[in-house]
Amino acid sequence: MADLRVGVLGIGSMGRHHVRNVRETEGLELVAVADPGGDKFGVAGDLEVLPDVESMIAAGIDAAVVAVPTVYHVDAALKLAEAGVHTMVEKPLAATLEQGTAMVEAFEAAGVIGAVGYVERCNPALLEMRRLIAEGFLGEVYQVVTRRQSPFPARISDVGVVKDLATHDVDLAAWVAGSEYDSIYAQTTFRSGREFEDMVTASGRFKNGVLVNHLVNWLTPFKERMTVVTGERGALVADTAMSDLTFYANGTFPVEWDQIAAFRGVSEGEVKRFALVKREPLRVEHEHFRDAILGVGSEHVSMREGLQTMHVIEGMLESAKTGQSVKF
Repeated sequence: MADLRVGVLGIGSMGRHHVRNVRETEGLELVAVADPGGDKFGVAGDLEVLPDVESMIAAGIDAAVVAVPTVYHVDAALKLAEAGVHTMVEKPLAATLEQGTAMVEAFEAAGVIGAVGYVERCNPALLEMRRLIAEGFLGEVYQVVTRRQSPFPARISDVGVVKDLATHDVDLAAWVAGSEYDSIYAQTTFRSGREFEDMVTASGRFKNGVLVNHLVNWLTPFKERMTVVTGERGALVADTAMSDLTFYANGTFPVEWDQIAAFRGVSEGEVKRFALVKREPLRVEHEHFRDAILGVGSEHVSMREGLQTMHVIEGMLESAKTGQSVKF
């Protein structure tokens, strides 16, 4: 079977990495790149840098990656759906719920794959964490906690930390927990002099009863990417910056210290760090997209899932504004 002909729209900070991974992924052939701003990072190679999505479609593509700013997603995606082109857009799905809904409906009506680039789902540590949880490794799951903290990224100008960073955690937490959000309560701050929020703390519950908590900001002078899932047998801790996964087991030895023994909880047990094959998550994401197009896999993040995440993100912002918990 011939390779899928792929075009990449937007070859800036994120798009350049998509270009590299399309070129290196078996079964994909990069045939077109487009960016009205030109080839800032010099990744086009022998390809002409096209000016817009229409010219990319005219190049005869089977699939597209959209890595332009979020406000431009809907225009490009609707044109690609109309042309029958399988499409993966970078997260978040769209700038508004109305735009996201239009995109979902357009791709479902066209019968082509519409995906969203939530690359954390392809992180080796989280893939293994989810597999273990699904197999009952933790027993009953009690809570999912995420921490995503770092200094401010100068490249972000059109959204706040909720839509840029927290969207990752909302998606991965629901995926790991195997449930949709039931409610969310959030608080935000504006400390860097911008119109958008730069810090959020959020807590909620999934429909299956699992608790969830998110701590996300651009005000921390170090980078942290942690996901902790606590269950009846212990806790799994994923450091997605390093793709490390560690299990902290509940203690099995009797506690002989009376003051601690009086506490009816768990004690500290053995610690195990998993040995993982660490592949680049973006490469795995492209393979999932390819397999979905070929009908041999369903591990991609669908646009409908991306729309569910958008509902939660908007719920966070509404909660922060009103001071009230939002129910879904």
